[in-house]
Amino acid sequence: MSASGGTKAIVAALAANLAIAAAKFVAFVFSGSSSMLAEAVHSLADSGNQGLLLLGGKRAQREATPQHPFGYGRERYIYAFLVSIVLFSVGGMFAIYEGYEKIKHPHPIEAWYWPVGVLVFAIIAESFSFRTAIKESNELRGEQSWKDFIRRAKAPELPVVLLEDFGALIGLVLALGGVGLALATDNGVWDGIGTVCIGVLLVLIAIVLAAETKSLLLGEAAGTEEVKKIEDAIVDGETVTRLIHMRTLHLGPEELLVAAKIAVRHDDTAAEVARAIDAAEARIRAAVPIARVIYLEPDIYSEKAARSKSA
Repeated sequence: MSASGGTKAIVAALAANLAIAAAKFVAFVFSGSSSMLAEAVHSLADSGNQGLLLLGGKRAQREATPQHPFGYGRERYIYAFLVSIVLFSVGGMFAIYEGYEKIKHPHPIEAWYWPVGVLVFAIIAESFSFRTAIKESNELRGEQSWKDFIRRAKAPELPVVLLEDFGALIGLVLALGGVGLALATDNGVWDGIGTVCIGVLLVLIAIVLAAETKSLLLGEAAGTEEVKKIEDAIVDGETVTRLIHMRTLHLGPEELLVAAKIAVRHDDTAAEVARAIDAAEARIRAAVPIARVIYLEPDIYSEKAARSKSA
């Protein structure tokens, strides 16, 4: 997986979640807190999610085959979509069910120091993981807002890790609040309410992830900045006089398909047209290195034909 895939952030999140999941399960055994059980399953699901992201990145590196001539770059999108399903079903729905059961059949929390101590430890560990994800993301997002970065990022791993870590931190605060209120009031219903809130949070995050990765799976065009660079690179004013129309498509986070119809001079020979196409392809790749699959169709531009098509 390339650096832009956020491997460091994924590994940091995986290590943190495995340690936190183990600690939460221990705390659940000693305290009987449903919030701790929901949070333990949440951390276990997150660990599986990071494993899926790493697997998707590895499989995406396979060479193209006759059956898949454009390669396997979209495997990263598929595994990111699977993450949203796991987060929704295993994390969110389980937490909602467990919280409902606790509200229906409340019981006091035992050995309160276990859940409180583990939650504080988990908040610290998740904060370090979240900090790593933010640092990795800042290298890519430039001047984009966080909302725009998550919506427009073509590499799905960092947005997934960012949302997971953010959700984990909010979930830990909710769990701590539920456990704290249950201890203060000696009423286990608060523990159940905190668990339901965690479940709802996870479902909402899963829906956002599913919507964004679905868009990537359907096929997204290059970003506005990349499109402008490609348009500027195609036309040199001498051999290529005009860009008639163009389509771009991400075959993967770091692989872009460019298909365009370009205008050449009517008196150019076939050899001159071929050289013009080769030169235009070289300019495109220099301007946007991820443009690896390029199809340029030469044509003679006609103002009359252009007006009729736009009418």
